[in-house]
Amino acid sequence: MTYKFDFVRRRKIYYLISVIILTIGIVSLFVQQLNLGIDFQSGSRLDIDMGKKIDLAKGKEVLRKLGYENPNARIGGKQQEILIFRTDQVIQSDQIETIKKEFQQTFQTEVHIQEQVVDPIIGRELAKNAILSVAIASIGMVIYLTFRFEYRFAVAAILALLHDAIFTIGMFSILQIEVDAVFIAALLTIIGYSINDTIVIFDRIRENLDNHSRKLTWNALVEIVNRSIHQTLVRSLNTVLTVLFAALALYVFGGESIRNFALALLFGLLSGAYSSIFIASQIWIDWKWRSIRKPSPTAESAQ
Repeated sequence: MTYKFDFVRRRKIYYLISVIILTIGIVSLFVQQLNLGIDFQSGSRLDIDMGKKIDLAKGKEVLRKLGYENPNARIGGKQQEILIFRTDQVIQSDQIETIKKEFQQTFQTEVHIQEQVVDPIIGRELAKNAILSVAIASIGMVIYLTFRFEYRFAVAAILALLHDAIFTIGMFSILQIEVDAVFIAALLTIIGYSINDTIVIFDRIRENLDNHSRKLTWNALVEIVNRSIHQTLVRSLNTVLTVLFAALALYVFGGESIRNFALALLFGLLSGAYSSIFIASQIWIDWKWRSIRKPSPTAESAQ
């Protein structure tokens, strides 16, 4: 059976696209690194709410006047009314009061300051627990998929998950968006949705393999994978679009505290839909074919 869109035949293009995008993200991680939030670094974060749109340059000038050289500050809030200032120092209550008075005097408005403080021990513990959580989740999925399907499905699924995680982390590095503890929750959510879509496709591949009574050739494998993806495509797209709309609503209408969480979901869900459809099954079929036999010149030309 011939399909209008052959997912397998164009697999090398999909691999190339992923390699290029992930390479850019990895380079950014080495060059720019991540913009770690207060959750992963010691120090203080002040959310200085002035109730009206703030001039970032003017806000930084106030902080410099108070003795904070090269202040790490950015604008937040729906109306850009919050100046988010982060420092590796622990700011005392009397210093916060001084900052508040200086901003009130400069901007001629009522100022409210919300403070977050993290010491080095808590920051390191959060980072360690975050890495451990992702590692445990990945190991658990490998074990489950190996018993539920076969190890080739398990490895292909984990590679697709790494694709989604690296893409999301890389985008946050490229855009220098602050990474906090909520970002880890977003990564775990992304892993859950991505593995769900991948398992649905793999389950259909296994079912179609069981129903295939003839000898497995390259063309037969291509037919099985293409049929399986087409049979689950509408379901996969409907699932990801539904969640994307919810994440987009959170990003647009949610508060400052969950905006980065929603943005991470948007990046991860888009990458997850791509990897489930265009990457995971293609990795599996390449590996499966090599395990059946070394491709002959005829098979290679068919690819």
